[in-house]
Amino acid sequence: MDEIQDHFQKDKRSQHIGYFRAELFFPDGSSLHVREFATTQLRIDRYTYVYHYQDADDQLIFRYDNTHHFPDLPDFPHHRHTPYEVASASEPDLQSVIDEILKGV
Repeated sequence: MDEIQDHFQKDKRSQHIGYFRAELFFPDGSSLHVREFATTQLRIDRYTYVYHYQDADDQLIFRYDNTHHFPDLPDFPHHRHTPYEVASASEPDLQSVIDEILKGV
């Protein structure tokens, strides 16, 4: 497999609160855009997250997020978008999203 390229940005907002943003570019031209806003005071607790995966033409493949706009889903606020639907999803982490992508790339 060719090398995965990346770009990372982190912003420490206080001793225990921070913002993390990353873009990972895969050899097939697809990309994963990551945003997390979290606290680490007692444990890592993400206030918000987005894992947006798109193809080389910038078309959505899938996106996980915890935006509060689908309150009727069983795992609210966690959900997964595809081009065809929004479905309930358990809260992912970055590693599980990358594993999902690598299975399909």
